[in-house]
Amino acid sequence: MKNQAFNHSLLSFLRNSPTPFHAVESMKATLLDNGFTELKEKDHWVIEEGGNYFVTRNASSVIAFTAPELNFHTTGWRMVGGHTDSPCLKLKPNAHVVRSGYHQLGVEVYGGVLLHTWLDRDLSLAGRITVKLDSGDRVSRLIDFKDPIAVVPNLAIHLNRSANEGFSVNPQEEMLPILGLAKSEFELQSVLMTQIEKQYPGLNVKEILDFELSLYDTQAPALVGLNKEFICSARLDNLLSCFVGLEALLAGLDSKQPALLICTDHEEVGSLSTSGANGPFLEDVLQRLSPNPEHFVQAINRSMLISADNAHGLHPNYSSKHDKLHAPMINSGAVIKVNNNQRYATNSETAGIYRDLAKQEGYEVQTFVVRSDMACGSTVGPIIAGGIGVPTIDIGLPTFGMHSIRELAGSEDAYGLAKVLTRFMDTPVLMSNEEK
Repeated sequence: MKNQAFNHSLLSFLRNSPTPFHAVESMKATLLDNGFTELKEKDHWVIEEGGNYFVTRNASSVIAFTAPELNFHTTGWRMVGGHTDSPCLKLKPNAHVVRSGYHQLGVEVYGGVLLHTWLDRDLSLAGRITVKLDSGDRVSRLIDFKDPIAVVPNLAIHLNRSANEGFSVNPQEEMLPILGLAKSEFELQSVLMTQIEKQYPGLNVKEILDFELSLYDTQAPALVGLNKEFICSARLDNLLSCFVGLEALLAGLDSKQPALLICTDHEEVGSLSTSGANGPFLEDVLQRLSPNPEHFVQAINRSMLISADNAHGLHPNYSSKHDKLHAPMINSGAVIKVNNNQRYATNSETAGIYRDLAKQEGYEVQTFVVRSDMACGSTVGPIIAGGIGVPTIDIGLPTFGMHSIRELAGSEDAYGLAKVLTRFMDTPVLMSNEEK
């Protein structure tokens, strides 16, 4: 029953998080409900022993941490990392397009989108809008249309007889969503203004200054399979890990070991941004918690990061795409991701620690290594490890259809990972020789 309740909470989180902004807003609400104090980067911080805190940047990245004691240079941090962004279609600044009698939206591909999966889907629009008020103030607000307002129709096979022999999509010409017939009135600024007034009555918006809006699939997340073995949803990569990490952090609030969760934006495009893992966000926070340079290095040396991002499960229709000895199965435990060319940050010590913690919790561990004749992906693990020098392991839950508009993971794996991460966050000594 605990696993069932966990999954229903996960589905709710996925449904309410169509963009990184909404994901962070959801996480922020959960943290506040659990007694965390919000910090602002522009303010002076007073961290009290026994306190729990969080800080956001760009409203799309969040770091939450516990401070059961303040001698971080003797305790280190138990860190879990993920990312809030997912591949999608984002509106261009001048988005309104009229072609062949239809209103359409000009879109830019964000990240490694599996484009054909976006065809024939009921799409909505969500994101952040910056406005000027009648008072002269400039503010930003999140909007979400929720209803399906757009679709990218496929081309009939009668007009593309070779479609099943190989299929490519031109993102400039063939991925523009249709909003309606051009004989109807449409002005994007007016539509956005109506949506703001609907969601924020009394805000008194004078004009829209700019926006960051993404399309998303309105089909709700679901448990599927004869025995509900699978979770099927958009944005499992990587909101699944963000949710699991947050649940683990909350489960360990009575721990005496300082723990930290970092979920950053822009991983799908390289992480180099103010709010990405390849930016200064994490180091800025940690240095404020441990401002003495020597203490900072000591704290990092006594810390460890578990970078949690989805892994490629063995697809029964494409089994040749896997190394047969490193082919993870769904619902058979989290996957340790290994790459000797440092696309993943796992080493023997961090892998050994995770294996032991998982065994203590009674959960299996799998391993993924990409085929030697294929390129390997990467994630935030090597970026953070290379930036601040923290020992790191890259793990993930086995998934099908990564970067599809709708991905598939196991309904047992997320709860198991949360249990292991909770134990990790409560473990004061990771290696017996760490004091050598």
